[in-house]
Amino acid sequence: MCSLLITDTIRSRTLAPVGSFAFFKRFRASSLKQGYYHGLTHAYEDLVLRLSALPTETVTALLTCIAGALVLLVAFTRSSLSHAKTSSAPPVSLSAPVNSRLRVATIDASRLNAPNYGYDDVRVSKLLIHPIKSCRGISVQSARYTPEGLENDRLWSIVDAETKAVLTAREFAKMVLITSRIDVDKGVLNVSFPDDSGCESFEVPLRPSEAMMMTWQSIEVTLWGTTIDSRVCEAVNATTDATAILSAYFGKPVYLAYKSRRPRVCDPTDAFPELKATTVYQDGYPLLFLSEESMGVIEDETRGQVGIQGVDESWRKNRMVIERFRPNIIFHGGGPFAEDLWEEIGIVNQTGSTTIPSFLVVSKCTRCSMPYFRSQLPNVSPETGIRDKAVPYKVLMKIRVGIDPKQKWKACVGCNGVPLQSGTVSVGDKVVVKRMLSSVLNNAA
Repeated sequence: MCSLLITDTIRSRTLAPVGSFAFFKRFRASSLKQGYYHGLTHAYEDLVLRLSALPTETVTALLTCIAGALVLLVAFTRSSLSHAKTSSAPPVSLSAPVNSRLRVATIDASRLNAPNYGYDDVRVSKLLIHPIKSCRGISVQSARYTPEGLENDRLWSIVDAETKAVLTAREFAKMVLITSRIDVDKGVLNVSFPDDSGCESFEVPLRPSEAMMMTWQSIEVTLWGTTIDSRVCEAVNATTDATAILSAYFGKPVYLAYKSRRPRVCDPTDAFPELKATTVYQDGYPLLFLSEESMGVIEDETRGQVGIQGVDESWRKNRMVIERFRPNIIFHGGGPFAEDLWEEIGIVNQTGSTTIPSFLVVSKCTRCSMPYFRSQLPNVSPETGIRDKAVPYKVLMKIRVGIDPKQKWKACVGCNGVPLQSGTVSVGDKVVVKRMLSSVLNNAA
């Protein structure tokens, strides 16, 4: 009966106006949900159009199967939740997990009283800057930073001209193929596109003056429930229309936005409830830390799951590149997921400075968990812009859940960071662990 009622609704097209107009107008009006609007709208409208084109009998059969699957899912979820009450994994571990597929950072209890907690030689192995949010990153040997992050990182974003929502590769995977190049001598950011796109490159000011920004259109854009004061960036060459070029690439009207001067305040975290930090167009915090060795673990796990849940045969040879996770500062020498255990670190610059700049490790980076709305950003290959249907999301959901005690059902890779001052960081700099998480120390007590 339920399937027939839904089928009749779809066939009469009453579902489309109810959803597309009434529901999504309410959805769009809620600033807290702007970040999800595009993916939900696209998926919903695509579903309605596809169902409307099918015969009634086919739609009825399809919905009956879906209803049956939902019943099984509810039963499985209840069973999992009941089991989780007695067997949930701890967020951190002092020794390797027993009889578990989870892959967590480990440290021997004897090291907790050793200098630098026994970390002999942890170094910065790579630095990545992403000038335009969700577009291709740039590997650099050295970078200046402020409390808002690495210099030139995510100062620009691409914004839907209609909704004013910041777009990411979660909704438009081919964004990762847009390449930025910083030309300090000319004072410009060069933006280029794949050869087969037909889009010409253009340049925008690297450091627009306040007077220049006042001539640009002012807009307020939305990202993850926050409103960000921005300006529509214009090309250096007056005959080049950056907006038109980007709109042609996206197939709809978009803007290139530049963050204005008004600070965007970061949310406090459980570890730092009094956190005072600001950021630009990053998802939530100025920096993302990630250990290089973690990629080997995820890669090995992926190879072991080839042929399961859509993991393609190509992953027997494919490499898990760290660029998929879009970190800023990458470490080597601490072991897989080492940053999970840290609360504050110092990075010793090779210039010979006597002071050790501090960085707070404020929270775990939970990875997108909306598989049916194509939102898993790490699934997008940074080389091809093609979204994998399973990797690494489905792998991470088996080995990296339960890491954040407040979001146990979300997979975590990397940690969010906040610099406490300005300075310079370079590849090869030594990392000093100043404080471990209190939960690690308590477990050892």
